Amino acid sequence: MSDLKMLELSKQRVSCRNYLDKPVPDEILKNCLEAAHWAPSACNKQPWRFVIVKDDLLRQKICTEGFLPGIPMPWAVKAPVIVVLCAKINPVTHWLAPMVSGINYHYLDLGIAGEHFVLAAEEQGIGSCWIGWFKAKYIKKILKLPSNLKPVSLITLGYSADLPLPSRRLPLDELFRENIWKK
Repeated sequence: MSDLKMLELSKQRVSCRNYLDKPVPDEILKNCLEAAHWAPSACNKQPWRFVIVKDDLLRQKICTEGFLPGIPMPWAVKAPVIVVLCAKINPVTHWLAPMVSGINYHYLDLGIAGEHFVLAAEEQGIGSCWIGWFKAKYIKKILKLPSNLKPVSLITLGYSADLPLPSRRLPLDELFRENIWKK
């Protein structure tokens, strides 16, 4: 019988929006990358690529010029690390298959790998926040990413300056259909 460590870790992880001015050790980042490395993917194509941005000037540019307008995120610049989660597209799995099935498999794959990454960060005492409101073309340009990589998400990382507040969740019985999953 399991002691439900994964369930507790999942409950503990919240979006961090206030970071301490303290660097994240490379060993912690390597552990997060290792966790993401083991994520499953469609046809085992492993389309994720993680760009770790620790350089102050690049982080500043991402935070001041790389976000879309309308949703201010002044807290992001305080994060000592910004991870750019990119898709390396495989023509068959990530272009042709979605035309047939209607499912963009690389987005699922990147979501799984990214969540492995942030859960590993949480387990090591590092806060994180997923960001999807950004200018992908601008990020690609300032990081000089190759043409076959597409930025899909940003993740801020660092030691949280606040005690995490419990996250509000819908009741569990609203998240499934009775005829599919019985209690």
